[in-house]
Amino acid sequence: MKKKFYITTAIPYVNAAPHVGHALEFVQADTIARYHKLLDEDVCLLSGGDENAVKNVQAAEKIGIPTQEFIDKNARLFVDLANKLNVQFDIFQKGSNQEHHFKASQKLWELCDKNGDIYKKSYEGLYCVGCEAFYTKDELNENGECQEHPGKKLELIKEENYFFKLSSYQQQLIELISNDTIHIVPEFRKNEILSFLKQPLQDISISRTNNRAKNWGVSVPGDPSQRIYVWFDALNIYQSGIGFGWDEEKYTQWWPADVHVIGKGITRFHAIYWPAFLLSAKLKLPKTLFVHGYFTVNGQKMSKTIGNVIDPFELIHKYGTDPLRYYFLREIPPFSDGDFSERRFKELYNADLANGLGNLVARVAKLCETIPQKFYSIQQINYIFNDDESKGILYESFEKQYKNAIENYQFNEALLSLWDQIKYLDTEINRIQPWTYEKVNTTQQEEIRIVLLNCVSKIKTIATYLQPFLPETAEKILEQFKGPTIQSQPPLFPRII
Repeated sequence: MKKKFYITTAIPYVNAAPHVGHALEFVQADTIARYHKLLDEDVCLLSGGDENAVKNVQAAEKIGIPTQEFIDKNARLFVDLANKLNVQFDIFQKGSNQEHHFKASQKLWELCDKNGDIYKKSYEGLYCVGCEAFYTKDELNENGECQEHPGKKLELIKEENYFFKLSSYQQQLIELISNDTIHIVPEFRKNEILSFLKQPLQDISISRTNNRAKNWGVSVPGDPSQRIYVWFDALNIYQSGIGFGWDEEKYTQWWPADVHVIGKGITRFHAIYWPAFLLSAKLKLPKTLFVHGYFTVNGQKMSKTIGNVIDPFELIHKYGTDPLRYYFLREIPPFSDGDFSERRFKELYNADLANGLGNLVARVAKLCETIPQKFYSIQQINYIFNDDESKGILYESFEKQYKNAIENYQFNEALLSLWDQIKYLDTEINRIQPWTYEKVNTTQQEEIRIVLLNCVSKIKTIATYLQPFLPETAEKILEQFKGPTIQSQPPLFPRII
């Protein structure tokens, strides 16, 4: 029986079209999923739409269309983006799905309520619509604004809601995070959460009145006057998408999540709220949170006010899918903020893709055409075209480096290990000067043939381990070098100016 691997992206709000930050996270999650497929594991990659937020309703009202129509349209854009990025979602669970998600969220509520962790009380607090969360004054910036949405005024809300006894789980959460039962990557994000947990946890509101929720979202079981708080229901998409509450066999097959891939702005919801809900419901906990940073553009935070928000669809149309995936994974640090600029994109594209990988593949293919196949021995032909040579078997030092890097979400380091091999092969080709084949003696010809065969074998290995990162390019290379005859093809990456 294959080992299972269940991975999720964060569940994006669908109050607007996706931006380049969503593209980054989709590609990161897809790369991890494809790597585990390379290990012959049974993999499930889930994403979805956070569709029950008040800001979705507000955005729909602003343009004068029904909320369901609005969120369906935007949700399709996220699916379209994934497809254009060659991201393979196995499940895209919509939060407005009443048949599965509503049922699952009400079941989670009932389990927490059964454990005595839900109660009703009146409350007054400062609310950020952007985060869909209440904040205390000491959690705001120096201007009294939300850290994630500076410049937007918080609402003072007073109403009677249901609350979850988050305070009951403080010590248990500290222990689970400290001993890596809930493994937070990178370490400094783990330390941030543990630092936050030094302060007494406050119970949190997990419902909204129908009036404030605009009669949108999942109804509270037994109280149709209230709707379930968006973070309680949206986090549960990780479970509802795989059968929780409606297909227990499927749910048991996949849960718990092996990795949640999330942005740094929602760490607290995933590292504190989510495991507390699951502990209350007596359900298994996710194993790992991989927390990535944000995008900046030419050194500035993306902002509609500045006018530097990047449309990922335009980038894909202009430069292609794999070049964009390469930039995300090679140039953007996995754990901190990374910058996008077209100047740097072109530099990296020309240096690493056009002059690096693309040039090596073209050189070796041309040399294989130039040096007649009849000079290869049967043993050599069998060696380079043996299917086992292209399978996911980690057997050399650079591959161990690659494995260690990708399993620690250091995508840039994994790619560096592959590009070190590309540079090595270029050096070997320059050393033996195969273009002199017809002018050298038989001993030198034999050396040229051996080195060239080794280059073919190594290129196949590089392409195999490139599959999680640049799947389309890897497939082209493996097809070109599958043998028994290797022929030149159009450039993988024509230079751009």
